[in-house]
Amino acid sequence: MTARVSEDQNTMRTNGAPPASQSRVALVHDFLLDLRGAERVFLELCAMCPGADIYTAIYDEHGTEGRFAGRSLHTSFLQRLHPTARTFRTLLPLYPAAIESFDLSDYDLVVSSSSAWAHGIMCDGRTLHVSYCHNPFRYAWNDREQTLARCHNPLTRRFLGVTFRRWRHWDRMAARHTDRYVANSHTTKARIRSFFGREAQVVYPPVETGRFSPGPVRGHYALVSELMPHKRIDVAIEAFNQLRLPLTIIGDGPLARTLRRQAGPTVSFAGRVSDATVAEILQGARALILTSIEEFGIAAVESQAAGRPVIARHGGGALENVIDGVTGCFWSGGPAELARAVLEFDDAAVDPAACVRNAARFDAATFRVGVRQQIAAASTAAVRPETERQPLIATRLVRRALQDAHR
Repeated sequence: MTARVSEDQNTMRTNGAPPASQSRVALVHDFLLDLRGAERVFLELCAMCPGADIYTAIYDEHGTEGRFAGRSLHTSFLQRLHPTARTFRTLLPLYPAAIESFDLSDYDLVVSSSSAWAHGIMCDGRTLHVSYCHNPFRYAWNDREQTLARCHNPLTRRFLGVTFRRWRHWDRMAARHTDRYVANSHTTKARIRSFFGREAQVVYPPVETGRFSPGPVRGHYALVSELMPHKRIDVAIEAFNQLRLPLTIIGDGPLARTLRRQAGPTVSFAGRVSDATVAEILQGARALILTSIEEFGIAAVESQAAGRPVIARHGGGALENVIDGVTGCFWSGGPAELARAVLEFDDAAVDPAACVRNAARFDAATFRVGVRQQIAAASTAAVRPETERQPLIATRLVRRALQDAHR
């Protein structure tokens, strides 16, 4: 859906005061097919700038619950293929060309929200580009070897290997032209430095802490996650099969059928549920289980906002948002180690008020202040990145084809 908005709304304030002049602002996200953690961060960016134009490679209004309806939203040529949350990964090699196909030369400020390709949006020399990075594209970088190892077809493995190698080159090229990177955690900051050769400042994601509050605790444990291989949901299922304790899994994804077959009688799947149902399940849980090393892990903060502790795999963003021994504990290893951590952790001894106080550090107001400060700092930087950049050959071919089609 595309709607016109008045240009006088199209302003990003950098310090809480009205800007000296009206600026044209564009917000860019990888894809908008459903509402996960990155999309909720993007929603907050959209709320900060209600008149900004939105650019994304592909869009599903139903999957995003109509949260972007009424906005001026622009999609790439890939939208014509009608990809869904279950099929969009088959178009992987085309996304860099898709994001480069947008013409953002008329904008003064571009803010990209990127966990894959949005940071590669092309801007001209006068446009300020600030990229909020959830993570460099994991399949080309930190999860590359694991992803290739899961490919049993040698031709597919070879194809993906070549794709990821080219993607890395494209990532580095794109990173040279971004004015400023903002990372969602110190884990992501370190990856940006290692993979892109760029420094980044940390602004933690916004969490809707107001949706949650402590309440009566029931007997189940909770897990909130997309059902993907790197999330290691199988570890939790095996552990709770051994423990014979109730575990409620919230989320959906490509591994849903496989994980359901693995689950024992005490493991239940809620699927994708409303925000209110998520809050209810977390509020009543003995603890939230984290089986993967997350870049940040919004669900961990949501659980604490509901007054419930977190039993988290040691590493990543959990080290920044969970206080060991106060609002949760850490574990490492496999199903046996997770089962041991669950048995040894005394969730009844946790003070719900301490969890709520810790979660309050990550509210939306703090995020807004941080983002505005980073945009202001980028706009006054003495040195700007390289501005001359040629798009991919594929992008140039796509642009030419689109021009020919509209003649």
